[in-house]
Amino acid sequence: MSADAVAEIEAAGETLARARDEIAKRVIGQQTVVDLVLNALISGGHALLVGAPGLAKTRLVETLGVVLGMNAKRVQFTPDLMPADILGAEVLEEGRDGARDFRFIEGPIFCQLLMADEINRASPRTQSALLQAMQEKVVTVAGANRRLPHPFHVLATQNPIEQEGTYPLPEAQLDRFILQVDVDYPSLEDERRIVLATTGVDDAHAEPVMGPGDLEGIQKTVRRMPAGETVVDAILKIVRAARPDEPGAHDAVKRNVAWGPGPRAAQALMMAVRAKALIEGRLAPSVADVVALARPAMKHRMALTFAAKAEGGTVDAVIDEIAARELSPASAAAA
Repeated sequence: MSADAVAEIEAAGETLARARDEIAKRVIGQQTVVDLVLNALISGGHALLVGAPGLAKTRLVETLGVVLGMNAKRVQFTPDLMPADILGAEVLEEGRDGARDFRFIEGPIFCQLLMADEINRASPRTQSALLQAMQEKVVTVAGANRRLPHPFHVLATQNPIEQEGTYPLPEAQLDRFILQVDVDYPSLEDERRIVLATTGVDDAHAEPVMGPGDLEGIQKTVRRMPAGETVVDAILKIVRAARPDEPGAHDAVKRNVAWGPGPRAAQALMMAVRAKALIEGRLAPSVADVVALARPAMKHRMALTFAAKAEGGTVDAVIDEIAARELSPASAAAA
């Protein structure tokens, strides 16, 4: 690796360290969640934040918009939300001379950071309005393709599926999220700090650390980071081992997994492990990064069989078992 490349990676790491410090002013604890969302953004992707209400998901996204200097908009997803409420629509206007013409009014999706709040409370028809935008950064309205601003990222929040009034996200849309970030309840000490910090007169403010151009520069840096053959092999091993119809699939996978992750999971892991190394100030990712990010990159891209669910199995447990079997030091030595 050249000296210029090392300097570029180190500079990006320092910028991200400042961003993390600013975010920590408003989001107490949840450092793993913050790092995973930052990971998704500098990887050039979208993130799905899953957790019960009141765990600072919305606050985190709002803070990210400020710290990253991005034009951010928020859409509250509800059962009566329509696709046009997100994408925009053409309206017929009459000019002073009496001439009539159609004018396109942009929806909130025309921004750099879209917060889709409680995305699973909208109907599947409305959820699908985001599919083209998330993959192609383009929306089609009234037969015309309209390009979205750059960069463009969606950070969606989701309440657990078992809560009343929610709709499961389609598999095709779940696959558009580079990472699923599970937001858990804070520790006792973090919750104490939250209570004291948010119930006083003043609320903490975060300051911008970078702008959209800086974020795009860091995204290019992530793509230029080297990944060794051992890391590539580990990614392919763990993704392919999670497919029940893969030749030589383990009996536990055949028994417990209904459908496994596709190539996008391997692509997501490759980007995410590089981004994790950058965030942590390292020059290259390791196999340990693959293990650490296997759940966020794969769990929303696979599903359990009915029998596995009935027995109390979880996707997390299956992924952990696959990682232990495929990427443990013992298995590597045997290979």
